[in-house]
Amino acid sequence: MGIRAGSWRRGLTGPTELPANRTERDATNWSKGKLRELLVGVMVENEVGSCEISDLKQVEGEASCSSRKGKLIFFYEWNIKLSWKGTVKESGAKHRGSVEIPHLSEENEVDDTEINVSKKKGDGDSLKDLMKTAGVDKVREALEDYLKALKTEFTTGMILPTKTTPTQELTTKRKLTEHTFQDSVSPMARDAVGVKIPTVTIHMREIFDTSVEQLYRIFTTKDLVQKFSKSSAVIEAEKGGKFQMFDGNVTGEYLELLSNKRILMKWRCKSWPEEHYATVALNFVSVVGQTELQLNCKGVPVCKEESMRKCWEKQHFEEIKRFTVAFGNPEQLN
Repeated sequence: MGIRAGSWRRGLTGPTELPANRTERDATNWSKGKLRELLVGVMVENEVGSCEISDLKQVEGEASCSSRKGKLIFFYEWNIKLSWKGTVKESGAKHRGSVEIPHLSEENEVDDTEINVSKKKGDGDSLKDLMKTAGVDKVREALEDYLKALKTEFTTGMILPTKTTPTQELTTKRKLTEHTFQDSVSPMARDAVGVKIPTVTIHMREIFDTSVEQLYRIFTTKDLVQKFSKSSAVIEAEKGGKFQMFDGNVTGEYLELLSNKRILMKWRCKSWPEEHYATVALNFVSVVGQTELQLNCKGVPVCKEESMRKCWEKQHFEEIKRFTVAFGNPEQLN
């Protein structure tokens, strides 16, 4: 595919100066953080069991981006090793394994990138099969998100003025686009025109002294939502249905509902940039008379990370626990 973005500099000895209309950024450390953020916590589940990427064991390589004559050129080359763990639903047996991505680079599309799944000795091939199918698909989605972030979030402000693009014109264009935001995670907004804002992914877990069925109902029944939130709510618990909570401060849309297992939502707080949504996934896991709620939220504006965590900790988790203690079995409330 020709000379790589950074290779023209590697062949030279000693320091070199970039041309006046060229700038270059090392994206290696940023990429390592972004890959960890997007890959660790990836989850898949079916009737046999559930699996999760639990650790980023190794990420070796480099990435960079250069701008020349108003054009961005990317170079990245990674060898990635991940750990996964899984649980068989029927027996509760735990299994572990690895995922290896030996060569992620700009030379290949993500769909063509090799991803190998292995499992430690013993039973549990059904979980390995789950990781090799749905798990690999989720990993590819995370890698696509990394490349999108590299080409948008990381490169903000890198394009320099050229002879055909006067500085004043470029500045005007940049000011116009600063007020346009694109949903960084929702497939519905992939074709929107705008600038992606810096975002983070939040992973949280909480144990509730109630059954999976009861906890799922608390999140999907209007009366129960209004009682634990102590505010008015609109809940249309079906795919494509809208929701509104905390007197309109939280709004969104249901993307997927798997009864007593998973809820996937487009989610935004009123204070967020206009039209920007995160994707919130709630996974319900039964744990011997209790329920573990696993929250994964992609696309939270960086400046809103702390307030988003507090929203879930204080306004959801703590209030739901008080609610279940005060009223007992939610089945009795209707």
